[in-house]
Amino acid sequence: MDWQRDLTGLLAGVVLAALTTPVGVSGAVFLLPFQLSVLHVPSPRVTPTNLLYNVVSGPGALVRFRRRGQFDRPLTLQLLSGSVPGVVLGALVRVHVAPDPDVFRLLAAAVLVPVGLFILRRPAPGSIDRRVRARTVVGLAFVVGIVGGVYGIGGGSVLGPILIGAGMSVARVAPAALLSTWVTSLAGVATYAAVSMEATGPVSPDWSLGIATGLGGLVGGWVGAWLQPRLPERLLRTLLGLLAVTLGALYVAQSLG
Repeated sequence: MDWQRDLTGLLAGVVLAALTTPVGVSGAVFLLPFQLSVLHVPSPRVTPTNLLYNVVSGPGALVRFRRRGQFDRPLTLQLLSGSVPGVVLGALVRVHVAPDPDVFRLLAAAVLVPVGLFILRRPAPGSIDRRVRARTVVGLAFVVGIVGGVYGIGGGSVLGPILIGAGMSVARVAPAALLSTWVTSLAGVATYAAVSMEATGPVSPDWSLGIATGLGGLVGGWVGAWLQPRLPERLLRTLLGLLAVTLGALYVAQSLG
C-alpha cells in the first residue's frame, strides 16, 4: 500500500465531490484523469477503481438528499432500469474492445464536449424543469450506462448533464442521477471483479486507492449536497457545462499530444 498516493487520492476526492455533487455528478468523471496522469493507475484498472470510488463516496450525498425529500421516484426508477444493464455491457467493452488509454480518452471527449456545450446554451424562458418522456429516459440511460461502464463513472454522471441540458431542473435530476451512479457503480465493480478472474491484464480495482478516494468523496459529497439548495440554478448549470467541456478538451489534447 502506498499511503502517500492514497492520501493524495483522498484529498482529491474531497475537493472534487464537493464541487460536483451539487449538479448531480459524483466527481469520478474528473477523478479519472487525475488517477491516470498523477497517480499513474494503469488502464484498464483505473476504470473499476473509479467505480469503487463511487460506491464508497455515494452515501454521503444520498443521505442528505433523502432527508430533504428530494428524490423523484419515477425518474430514479427510469434511470436505474436503463443504466444498470448498460454499465455491465460497458465494462465488458472496456476490457475487450477499448483497453488503449488514447482510445478511451477520445471516446470520453466525444461524450463530454457536446454535453457540456448543450448545457451552456442559455435556456429559453420557461424551459427549466421540463419533463422528459419515460421511454426516452430509459433509452438514454442504457446508452449512457454503456459509456459509464467504459469510462468508470457509473450511469448518472453523464445522463444527469444530458437531462439538465434538456430542460429539467438541477434539484430534480441531481439526487436521482447520484443514486443511479451509485447503483450502477456497484454493478460495474462486480462485473470487473468477475472479469478479472479470467483476464490476464490489470482489470481488478486498486482497492486501497479506490477506498481512500471514496472516503474523501464521502465527506465532499456531504458538503456538496448541503451547498446545492444555497446556489442558484443558472450557476449550477454553468459550472457543470464548463467542467464537462474543459475535461473533454483536455482529453483530446492528451490523446493527440
